[in-house]
Amino acid sequence: MSEQQFDVIVVGAGPSGNAAAYTMAKGGLSVLQIERGEYSGSKNVQGAILYADALEQIIPDFRDDAPLERHVIEQRMWTMDDKSHTGMHYRSDDFNEERPNRYTILRAQFDKWFSAKVREAGATLLCETTVTELVKDFHGKVIGVRTDRSGNPIMANVVILAEGVNGLVGQRSGLRDEVAPDSVALAVKEMHFLPREVIEARFNLTGNEGVVIEAMGTITKGMTGTGFLYTNEESISVGIGCIVSDFAASEVTPYGLLEAFKNHPSIKPLLVGSECKEYAAHLIPEGGYKAIPQLCGEGWIVVGDAGQFVNAVHREGSNLAMTTGRVAAETVIALTRKREPMSAANLAEYVRRLEESFVMKDLKKYKGIPALLHNNKLNFFGLYPKLISQAMQTWFRVDGVDKKSKEKEIFKAFREARTIWGMIGDAFRVVRAWR
Repeated sequence: MSEQQFDVIVVGAGPSGNAAAYTMAKGGLSVLQIERGEYSGSKNVQGAILYADALEQIIPDFRDDAPLERHVIEQRMWTMDDKSHTGMHYRSDDFNEERPNRYTILRAQFDKWFSAKVREAGATLLCETTVTELVKDFHGKVIGVRTDRSGNPIMANVVILAEGVNGLVGQRSGLRDEVAPDSVALAVKEMHFLPREVIEARFNLTGNEGVVIEAMGTITKGMTGTGFLYTNEESISVGIGCIVSDFAASEVTPYGLLEAFKNHPSIKPLLVGSECKEYAAHLIPEGGYKAIPQLCGEGWIVVGDAGQFVNAVHREGSNLAMTTGRVAAETVIALTRKREPMSAANLAEYVRRLEESFVMKDLKKYKGIPALLHNNKLNFFGLYPKLISQAMQTWFRVDGVDKKSKEKEIFKAFREARTIWGMIGDAFRVVRAWR
């Protein structure tokens, strides 16, 4: 293996790495994919959302045999205080379409399936192997990798780094800085198993319909973060995550935070009678557009979580991962067919194409949100959820008090807690960060 020359080496076998490797192998390139886990998906947290459009552009008929759990027909968004939630949700029978838009999946099973497709397309997969460093020529161009299997280099025209949020290979090779603790979240998740008929009755579902709940508020104990719950065929994925720097500055443990979330009065009834069989923790890039590192250089490209490609506002990650992997692969295929060198200038076409896609457009749109939330976390994850809950209880409690008096009581509570100018300032900051 060490004496072979490949067109491309892909480091990592998650959604972005598999998307890149599959696209290039189908395009006729010789591809070596290196994965440090026992198999693709062995390191991944179970339970996730798959966005169909991104995968459909890579494998149009994926629905024929991909291990899909439930297609999502209902989205719930909750603002929570310690005893209640105020929510909005959207449910539509239109999502019971022939080709559903979103699915819940189990990552270990899905990644195994995707990896099998990559191998069927002609790529070579090397598992239980860690890339220790990138090999460079005298001019600093990346020309291959070294692994923990052998000190001899494996050569390639270009290396695609799909190595995940930590980006350790890129760091060791001097291509990027260490990920800042305020740009990454630590999420903890459990899988709770229930008979499928119980899940369907509890969430008002039929067949393979599914529900997603996303929540924010006092559940994160004043830290920047969110909670979530997804329905799978015979299990429920439940978890919560917060920015790493917030965990470091607090005395709250991730597991303690998850336990409190599971025991919240709005969540506990949804899990009653279930059996927890899995627990995992995972780092998620949350820095947004301003945290994106250099994405390409002489002989190398970065895709997926390694490039901070997560839309934290809409909780989208897999679609950005697969799209960046596909676009990187298409860029490499085009250069290979034209016999162009894998120079920084030529590979910059990858970045240009991303700028024209929804990936960069969405990340740019929300580029101010991470800083807004982090700098105002006590208000957005503490004060406002409490005020909203108090307002809802005042308004809906029928106790002989006239409605005009109730309105005055609600407005007074907001004014005393935040002041009119404080609320106007918060609204202005949200609008400015959202544009």
